[in-house]
Amino acid sequence: MSSSKRILVIDDSRAMRMLIARSLRKLDCEVVEACDGQDALDQLDQIGPIDGALVDWNMPRMNGIDFVRAVRGKPHWDTVPLVMVTSETDVERISEALESGANEYVIKPFTDDGLTAKLQTAGVLE
Repeated sequence: MSSSKRILVIDDSRAMRMLIARSLRKLDCEVVEACDGQDALDQLDQIGPIDGALVDWNMPRMNGIDFVRAVRGKPHWDTVPLVMVTSETDVERISEALESGANEYVIKPFTDDGLTAKLQTAGVLE
């Protein structure tokens, strides 16, 4: 990879954020963490440009779908690749995420290779 990518990891589980961050750092990515969708929205305007976000579905205050919809409603963020990372396996839920504006969908548990492939498909990584 030519330059480090800056990825926002949004999950209410600190352990899951650490697991995802470790996978991303192996790919030479810079990781910014948020504990829920509202925390992530609050951070977006402060942290500057990001190359993508990995978004958990089930979180307090603001869930992943509401975060995706909020980001897609902001012209300066609407092109940021968003990847849902969740244990939700229902086809209807996957469709809802993609229709709401998520670019890709990763089902927990995942492998490093599986995560990398989804990030490439979403356009976050080359």
